[in-house]
Amino acid sequence: MSEEPKPRRRQARGERRIAQLLQAAANVFCANGYTATSTNAIAREASVSPGTLYQYFPNKEAIAVELGDRLLAQMREYHGQAFTPANFALPLPQLLDAVLDPLIDFNCQNPVFLALMHGSEIPGRIAEEHDALHASLLARVGDLLGHYLPGSEAAERTRIADMVFAIVKAGLALILAAPEGAERDAVIAETKTVLLRYLDPIIGEALTTIPSP
Repeated sequence: MSEEPKPRRRQARGERRIAQLLQAAANVFCANGYTATSTNAIAREASVSPGTLYQYFPNKEAIAVELGDRLLAQMREYHGQAFTPANFALPLPQLLDAVLDPLIDFNCQNPVFLALMHGSEIPGRIAEEHDALHASLLARVGDLLGHYLPGSEAAERTRIADMVFAIVKAGLALILAAPEGAERDAVIAETKTVLLRYLDPIIGEALTTIPSP
């Protein structure tokens, strides 16, 4: 027999309250980190009483898991927009735009993603789902490299993919720290330049000789 879902208010008012609490949690997680955040701090940020918060979430971990589930689902949608066969035929600068812009846009709209997913002592379920998403993305980048470098070894593609992820992760931290506007745009451009100069000697020539899938 399948387990019945836990009861929760799903009326429109309840959904709005849940969204309010999750946004408040995102704000506090960004400011204080997961470990230092308390349910009382989340309730204060949401301008509700702790009792109201507990009507919807039994503890901080439940809030983080719900927020993490929603963020990971959105992240999968953004990556679906980036890794498309049509993008693989683009010149390298345009390819980087097509792949990175959805990722950067998502993280700028949801700065809590990096704070929550890479914080210490996050709930195990979030860590496991994030690790699965990370592995999936590494595999996609590896497949992309395999398309352009059909004779390369798997270990080489994995090494390149790991380096790409390290560059992107460092770039995202700088992008989120920069003020919105011209300064953030400049950091985004610099991040793409770093990736372009790293990848161009590796796959730049292949982009002009290998047909799109």
